[in-house]
Amino acid sequence: MPEQNGGKRKLLVLASTFPRWRGDTSPPFVYELSRRLVDGFEVHVLAPSYPGAAGYEVMGGIAVHRFRYFFRRLERLAGSTGIMPTLKKNPLFFLLVPFFVFAELYALVRLIRKMRPDVIHAHWLVPQGLAAAVAGRRFGVPFLVTVHGGDIFGLRWKAAERMKEKVIRDAAAVTVVSRAIAAEVARLVPGAAPEVVPMGVDSTLFSGQGTGAVRRRFGIEGRMALFAGRLSEKKGVRYLLAAMPAVLARFPDLKLLIAGSGEEEESLRSRCHALGLDGRVIFAGAVPNRELAAFYADADVFVGPSVTAAGGDTEGFGLTFVEAGMSGCILVGTDVGGVGDIIESGRTGFLVPEKDPEALARAI
Repeated sequence: MPEQNGGKRKLLVLASTFPRWRGDTSPPFVYELSRRLVDGFEVHVLAPSYPGAAGYEVMGGIAVHRFRYFFRRLERLAGSTGIMPTLKKNPLFFLLVPFFVFAELYALVRLIRKMRPDVIHAHWLVPQGLAAAVAGRRFGVPFLVTVHGGDIFGLRWKAAERMKEKVIRDAAAVTVVSRAIAAEVARLVPGAAPEVVPMGVDSTLFSGQGTGAVRRRFGIEGRMALFAGRLSEKKGVRYLLAAMPAVLARFPDLKLLIAGSGEEEESLRSRCHALGLDGRVIFAGAVPNRELAAFYADADVFVGPSVTAAGGDTEGFGLTFVEAGMSGCILVGTDVGGVGDIIESGRTGFLVPEKDPEALARAI
């Protein structure tokens, strides 16, 4: 444990999505925010263990502590995909949830006793926000909770709603990443007034200066459409595939590049074959975030066909739209969750109804 750096205040960040190693494909938004706080704080991050990840390391000036919660080879509840998609893909992982929750709380208590933080920043209401509420009250440490979307739109059963309400009421401050999430927080806790603070992206990375390297790599000579993100239900990629025959009838030289992996990848590949889209739709697999800039820069249009998944989960904000727009892509998205905070339809892109392949094809 490093000593306090130059008398700085101590910030302890709790997150279930955090880079497992350098060059990881996991979304880096918590890391990017946290590393920009190291000039003003001594920043520590508590994140879950994952096979191959270091138990402790310093990353970008951040002290990263990873807590163990089961046999190492099975510690895959949080990592390459979010907790909820992992549970949907394999319900047996529900057996790990109690171990995860108690291990995180135990690790948090130990870390609070060692480092004596001035403030805790919990990302997601459950389980991180709940752990911060319990430990924060016990040790008198104030906490901020940031609501990202899946934690408020999903988990609709009564016990979960009560836990989320408790966290919101106990927090010293609540931030949300979109107006849609702010409205949902106010529905759950009448009178709550969370501050809308969208997650940011590195403007120096997403410049729009394409080199053609991605096009050459995947043999794309004509128009290029791009999707980037997890291949999960709420991303709605199946509707994009359904729209492709109409798009190709108008633009036969177009190819769709899908950058990402997830629990729906196998079914999407099968669907692609059934629609006769082999060779016109290319699955690139998971792409490290630092390489995504080249994908955006070489694309003509970025399509994010997000939907409201079974259970209510949907797009909390949509950082990929921001990254793609900064890179010069035309944006096509669906009018769900926080996407409307980014796309002003007809001006900065096109918004269409969800689960509507015909409207999606017309916009593209």
